[in-house]
Amino acid sequence: MATWIETVVEFFFKYRPYAFQKGELALAASWPLAAALLAALLAAVAAGYGWGQGRPRRRIALAGLRLSAAAVVVLCLCRPVLLVSTVVPQQSFVGVLVDDSRSMRITGADGRPRAAFVEEALGPDGPLLKGLSDRFKLRFFRFSSQAERVPSPSGLGFDGGRSRVPEALDRAREELSALPLSGLVLLTDGADNGDGPLTESLLSLKAHGIPVFTVGLGRERYARDVEVTRVEAPRVALKGTSLVVDVGVAQRGLSGRTVRLVVEDSGRVVASREVELPAEGEAASVRAHVTVAESGPRSFRFRIVPQPGEELTENNAQDVLVEVVDRREKVLYFEGEPRFELKFLRRAVSGDENLQVVTLQRTAEDKYLRLDVDDAEDLAAGFPKTREELFRYRGLVLGSVEASFFTSDQLRMVADFVSQRGGGLLMLGGRRSFAEGGYAPTPLADVLPVVLDAQASSGPDDRPPCRELKVEPTPSGVAHAAMQLGPSEVESRKRWESLPPVSALNAVHRIKPGAVTLLAGRGEGARDPQVVLAHQRYGRGKALAFTVQDSWQWQMHADVPLEDLSHETLWRQLLRWLVSQVPGPVTVATPRDRYAPGESVLVTAEVNDDRYLKVNDARVTARVVAPSGVVRELPMEWTVERDGEYRASFRAEEQGVYEVQAEAHRGDIELGRDALHVQAADLPVEYFGSEMRATLLERIADQTGGRFYTAETAGSLPEDISYSGSGATVVERKELWDAPILFFVVVALLGTEWALRKRWGMA
Repeated sequence: MATWIETVVEFFFKYRPYAFQKGELALAASWPLAAALLAALLAAVAAGYGWGQGRPRRRIALAGLRLSAAAVVVLCLCRPVLLVSTVVPQQSFVGVLVDDSRSMRITGADGRPRAAFVEEALGPDGPLLKGLSDRFKLRFFRFSSQAERVPSPSGLGFDGGRSRVPEALDRAREELSALPLSGLVLLTDGADNGDGPLTESLLSLKAHGIPVFTVGLGRERYARDVEVTRVEAPRVALKGTSLVVDVGVAQRGLSGRTVRLVVEDSGRVVASREVELPAEGEAASVRAHVTVAESGPRSFRFRIVPQPGEELTENNAQDVLVEVVDRREKVLYFEGEPRFELKFLRRAVSGDENLQVVTLQRTAEDKYLRLDVDDAEDLAAGFPKTREELFRYRGLVLGSVEASFFTSDQLRMVADFVSQRGGGLLMLGGRRSFAEGGYAPTPLADVLPVVLDAQASSGPDDRPPCRELKVEPTPSGVAHAAMQLGPSEVESRKRWESLPPVSALNAVHRIKPGAVTLLAGRGEGARDPQVVLAHQRYGRGKALAFTVQDSWQWQMHADVPLEDLSHETLWRQLLRWLVSQVPGPVTVATPRDRYAPGESVLVTAEVNDDRYLKVNDARVTARVVAPSGVVRELPMEWTVERDGEYRASFRAEEQGVYEVQAEAHRGDIELGRDALHVQAADLPVEYFGSEMRATLLERIADQTGGRFYTAETAGSLPEDISYSGSGATVVERKELWDAPILFFVVVALLGTEWALRKRWGMA
C-alpha cells in the first residue's frame, strides 16, 4: 500500500513524499509577487467581461473558477521550488550493517531464506549496492554476537548465535565517527536478543545526527508455528525431588489442536503429556512433572512434537540445566509437648536419605529428648541460644510450644534465621501455636504468612476449641510441587478428596498480602474456610504455616488403605520444599545456566560468616573446571557496591559443562565453599521470537531520523539517504512549476468553468 501511494504522489508531484518531508517549499521568481497577482486579476476580469447579465451567483462561481485557474498559472510563473539538502556524490559515507545470525537462514513462504535478499541486493551486481555506491563511499559491518568491519557483504556465513543490534549500532557509530557520515543502513529481521540497552544507543545516534535506515527481512507472522516460549525450573534441586516445571507455549494457525509435550533428561524421555494449544494470540502455561532421580548437572529438554505443515520447528524445544545435589539437609524440629504428630512425621521421612530431621522434644521443664543429632553435645542445653548454633540448620519446624518459652533474643534470632540466613520456617498447629501460643506480639508474627488474632479465644482448661476440617488444595495448591500426591494433577486431586478430616485448634482465616494459601479446610457449619497451609517469602527465606494438629490421621485413620502413602509423600515433599534454595555461607551464582561457546561468564559469590554477616575482607577463589578437565583458578574481587559480594569472569571457549567452585577464607579459617555448573552449547535463541519485528525497526528509524523499509520497498533507499541532511551536503533546488498536478488542476478548473457556462447558456 505504501509503495502504491508513493508512486501516485511521485507521478503527480514529480518527487517522492520523503523529499517533501525533508525539504522546504519556496518561490524562485525574481519579480514582485504582487505585480503577478494584479496582472492575473485583471486578466480574469477581462476574460469574464462578456458573460452578460447572468445570475449573480452563477457569475460569482464562474469568476471563482477562472480566478483559481489564474492563481495556479501565477504560481507557476513564480517558479515554486523544493529546497532539499542533498549529499555531494562520493563525498559522504554510509555504514551498511548486515545481520549475520542464524535467523537469516529461516525460509519464507517462497522457500527462500532471508539471507537471499542480502546476497542479491548487495552482491557484485546487486541493485541496492549499485544505488548506494553511486552516491556514497560504503563501509560494511557484519554483526551477530559481535560486530566487526568486513571488506564486503559477500561471503557471510549467517551462522551467528545471537543478534546484538545495540552493540552493532554503537560499533559502527564509534568507528565512523571521524567521517562525514550520511547514515547507517541496517539489514536485519529485527530479532534483537542481546543484553545491551537499545534506548541508550538510539539517543547517542540522535545526538550525533546519524539517521538509521532499517530494512526488515522476513515475515511479520508465520502461518503455522508452535513455540516453547519459556521454561521455568529451579536452578538447584535435591536428589529425588518431584519438580513442577512451568512451560510457556504459543502458536500461530494451530488454535485448539492437541499436541504432545515431551520431557527428556540428557536424551532419555522421562515424562510426556498432552497439551491443548491456546487460542490465536494467547500464550498457555503448561505444567510438567519431573522427578530428578540422578545427581549432578542434568540437562532437561522440553519439546513439542512438530506438527504437519509447521513452518519452523527449531523453536519447538528449550533446554534447562538443573543442578541436582545429593546431600542430607538438616531440619530442626522443636516440639513443646509429646504428641503423635512428631512420631509420624519422623516416620514419614525416615526413608529419605536426603533429609535429616533433628528432633528436640521438651519432656519436662529443662528436660529434652534429642533424636538424630550428630554428636552428644548437639542441643544439650535445649533450643539454640546463638546464631551460629541455629544457623547450621536449613529448616526449622516449631510444634506446639508457647512463645513465652523463648527469650526475646531467641525470637529475634528465629526471625533472622528466615530473613538473613535464608532458612525455611514451618509452624505447626497446636494448643500452644500461633495466636493461642502468644505469638501475636512477637517478631514471628511478621515472619508468618497468616494474620494472628491477638484476642484469640480459649476453651475450658485453657484449651482452644477443636474444629474438624475437610482439607482440599486451593487452585494454587493444585499446581504446587509439594502438594502433588499423585503422578498427575487429576490423580493428586482425587487423593486429596479421599483423605479423612483432620482437626485444628487454631482459628486462622486470613493471610497477609503477598502470601499464598495452598490448602484450605471447611468445618461443618463454618462460615469461612480455615487456612490450613500458607506460605510467603520473608527476606531471603520462606515461612510456612500448617495449622492442623493431627495430619497423622492421613496415615492412621481407619478409612486410609494400608498402601496409601499420601502422608509420607506430603511430608517428604513439604520438608524438601522447606529447605530448597536455602543458601550456605558461601553461594556462587551466574546470570544464566547456558552460554554460547566463546561467551564471557560472570561468576558472583556471596560470602558470609557462620552468623551470616557479610564479609568484605575474605580471600575468595573461583576454580573453573573446563569440559576437557583443564583447571583455572580465578581470584574474585570484592565489588565494593554490595557487602559480601565478589566477582570474576571467564570465557567459555569449549563446548560442554563447566564446573565452577568458589571457596572463601578469612585468614586461616575457611568460611565455606559452593559449586555450580554452566553449559556452553550452541543456543537456538535466534529461532525464538524470530518473526520480523517491524515495530522495533520502525522505532529505530523514527527515533534517529531515518526510514523503515521492507525487501519490496528498499529500492528507494539510496535516494532517500541523499536527503538525510548528514555528511557532505549542498542545498539542491528542485523545480515544481512543471509538476503534472498543476497542469491537471488548471485543466480541471477551466474545463469545469466552460462546462458550467455551456450548461447555463452563457457560452
